[in-house]
Amino acid sequence: MRDINTAKEIFDRYNGMMRTSELSKEKIYYADIAWLIQSGAVEKIRHGYYQWVDPDNQSEAATVIRLFPDGILCMDTALRHYGYSDRTPAEWHIAVSKYSNRTRFKLDYPFVKPYYVAPDVLEIGLCEQEIDGNKVRMYDKERVICDCLRYRNKMDRESFNKAIQSYVRDTGKNIPKLMEYAAPLRCTTLVDNIIGIWL
Repeated sequence: MRDINTAKEIFDRYNGMMRTSELSKEKIYYADIAWLIQSGAVEKIRHGYYQWVDPDNQSEAATVIRLFPDGILCMDTALRHYGYSDRTPAEWHIAVSKYSNRTRFKLDYPFVKPYYVAPDVLEIGLCEQEIDGNKVRMYDKERVICDCLRYRNKMDRESFNKAIQSYVRDTGKNIPKLMEYAAPLRCTTLVDNIIGIWL
């Protein structure tokens, strides 16, 4: 396997990210990977994971969605995306099932912060957004605000207040949807007491 084009075709079938087991299945062996890495076509992301280098898409978002296709961007990452925070998070905040294997999040790169969520509420508010040209799974504004209320004791006060006030001022907010989400997420009283006073 010393053919860049053939290797790219194989990586493309795996959405640009391959595991060691998949490489073996496709008869791409250690020497081939070493050559692809040396040529700059492939980079090692973590133990057992290799990513095709796309010079037109250097966004970390692409790596995150390849590593965690089941994850949903949430909390600080979503707050920044919606303009509810002016801080760039040092980590990608990702919601996953509470039954997920926790060792998969121990990465040197990219930095991720997982939120382990019960499967029955994991996909409440799931929508598709775009970051750096990459389609990503993310919570909508109402779910993000519900999560801010649920995790308010883990957020610094300034970030929490900015998120709430930004949502209240947002002309695109959907209060009926917020209340709909609040019931299964068990934060109806918080929505009434914290959001309600601003409306």
